Amino acid sequence: MQDFTKKEKALLKKLDTPAKVQDFLNGIPFNFEKRGETLKSPLMVLRTKSAHCFEGALLGAYILSLHGFTPYVLHLKSIKDDYDHIITPFKIEGLWGALSKTNHAVLRYREPIYKNIRELAISYFHEYFLNDGKKTLRQYSQPLNLNTLNKPTRPNGRPGGNWVTSEKDLWYIDKKLDKIKHYDIIPKAHIKNLRKADKIEIKAGKVVEYKKP
Repeated sequence: MQDFTKKEKALLKKLDTPAKVQDFLNGIPFNFEKRGETLKSPLMVLRTKSAHCFEGALLGAYILSLHGFTPYVLHLKSIKDDYDHIITPFKIEGLWGALSKTNHAVLRYREPIYKNIRELAISYFHEYFLNDGKKTLRQYSQPLNLNTLNKPTRPNGRPGGNWVTSEKDLWYIDKKLDKIKHYDIIPKAHIKNLRKADKIEIKAGKVVEYKKP
């Protein structure tokens, strides 16, 4: 089983604030999954030097856990025509913020200014739209504490799986996050009256950090 090198451990130790972690995540090239879908562990993200939103959220949660934060991830669920998003909520002095690995100009980092998870989640609502301006965010999940997911030692004495250093894709976390309790963001009766995003918002939403190869 692989582990972090001394150099990797030293790097992660320096990333001791959410802002520093977010800057680090931004510097990791976006994973466009050219060879098929992936859900890499934090260790494998560092080794492959690429991450999509879920992989970035896992790495961000792990780094924060090294500095006293609980490693959470949170699912933002959209309609079937759009992509879901995964963020890393964190709490400072009773207020919530979030790390967010994204390739777009929107759906990014949130300062710790929100009183609860609902406030944090709905802060993404107006930025979450398709190229035609249709707003698509519908639900958010309870935060999933990743500390609850490490598998216990096997009967033969060998260590179980670990989401931090696994060499295999972490699809079991994806399934767990799908099953966790979700909450509606808006009443269904209000959906038909939603105003579309403005043209300038749509244009800004098309700005990307990394160009698809």
